Amino acid sequence: MKKIFLLVILAAGLNMNAQNATAEKSIFSAQAGFIGVWINNESRLINNFVLRSEIGIEHDIAVGDHYEGADFIFQPVLTLEPKLYYNLSKRSQNGKNISKNSGNYVSLKTSYHPDWFVLNLDDNITKTADLSIVPTWGFRRVVGEHFTYEGGAGLGYRIVFLKPNYYNGHAQSADDFSGNKSQYTPYFHLRVGYTF
Repeated sequence: MKKIFLLVILAAGLNMNAQNATAEKSIFSAQAGFIGVWINNESRLINNFVLRSEIGIEHDIAVGDHYEGADFIFQPVLTLEPKLYYNLSKRSQNGKNISKNSGNYVSLKTSYHPDWFVLNLDDNITKTADLSIVPTWGFRRVVGEHFTYEGGAGLGYRIVFLKPNYYNGHAQSADDFSGNKSQYTPYFHLRVGYTF
């Protein structure tokens, strides 16, 4: 009976320790990387599960051929990304910093590139919208009080919403109806940021 009581006390103590290692309630940050700038918020939903909402302007690395012949272009992006920080408790128990959600995560990055505008794209090329869903593994670390760095990678799926008679810089579509083009898309990011 003493052993069971001791195990219950030990388990409760470990559980209390793990409960303290949760994601931050809400973090606002501005980030920059090699391919764009973003403003985002991570809001805790439960314990180590957060929802990142983000708006930015980025270069679409895997544009496919719907902007054939285009140089380095930038377009707006709206993102919702549920993230699970899976090692905050372990980092906390090892005495590592977990502030500003410093930890490793898995996520489902869902991004929409609207057709509002595309910077550095010829005016005669039809602007298209796309939606991508990418399972992602990543990490986030804090340096000092407010600075962070973050990286991630994944492989997902994208749907490009083509318009009737679109022109991609190389060929004119003869279709009088809109359609969708599906493609696999790689995802990779390295960012530095400032949290508010």
